Amino acid sequence: MPFHTFGALRFYTLDLFDQHGIRHGFFTRQGGVSPEPWTSLNHGGTTGDVRPNVVENRRRMFEVFDLPVETIFDSWQVHGREVICADRPRPLDSPHQKADGILTADRDITLVMRFADCVPVLLYDPVKGVTGIVHAGWQGTVLQAAAAGVERMQSAYGSRPADIVAGIGPSICVDHYQVGHEVVEGVRQSFGADAGSVLRQANGTTHLDLWKANQVILERCGVHQVEVAGICTACHVEDWYSHRAERGKTGRYGVLLSGRTLR
Repeated sequence: MPFHTFGALRFYTLDLFDQHGIRHGFFTRQGGVSPEPWTSLNHGGTTGDVRPNVVENRRRMFEVFDLPVETIFDSWQVHGREVICADRPRPLDSPHQKADGILTADRDITLVMRFADCVPVLLYDPVKGVTGIVHAGWQGTVLQAAAAGVERMQSAYGSRPADIVAGIGPSICVDHYQVGHEVVEGVRQSFGADAGSVLRQANGTTHLDLWKANQVILERCGVHQVEVAGICTACHVEDWYSHRAERGKTGRYGVLLSGRTLR
């Protein structure tokens, strides 16, 4: 699970995806052009940063893997469980579709999503050549967005869960994620007997373990090749954007996943 550098940029990759030669990266906030409070590689276009900065930051991310920006497919993330299949890149001047999961079997499409505490779930089926990213905050976790991604891989591409490799990227850890009654009840209804394994009680408060919760979701689907980065965005704001730790005044870090292998 190494960090890499490319010029001033710093990004993280998963061992399981590296072993398959899959181009992917969780890009830290370093090496971009955005000013405070979005310093500096902000990919969030709705956080108050100006568009030229976001566009330049995106270009720099794509440059790392020698990929044309025109291969991008990204979505308008809405904290749901809608999963869309991309069969062509999104034209840069076209509106985004609303979805919290994107899949493709086209190696010439580059998937991109943006995060600041929510969980990025990467999916790859080496048999069918399908890649996917799912965005799961507490709402997406309760709605089991990761399961929706796996189910769509099965129905749209014929993937077998046992073949799927999954990764849970940098996101907020249980120690920093205190939740209220609404979230607790949602988790209990969604996870049933497993709720106790993802909710932690401490000093009269309840915390949600988003890493464990999404791993449970994947394993329930039959996906057992799951790597957890174990990196907390709220603990390491020098590297990552954290909506909670920075009280909303922050950017979004970019996640890139391409079907083009490095081999």
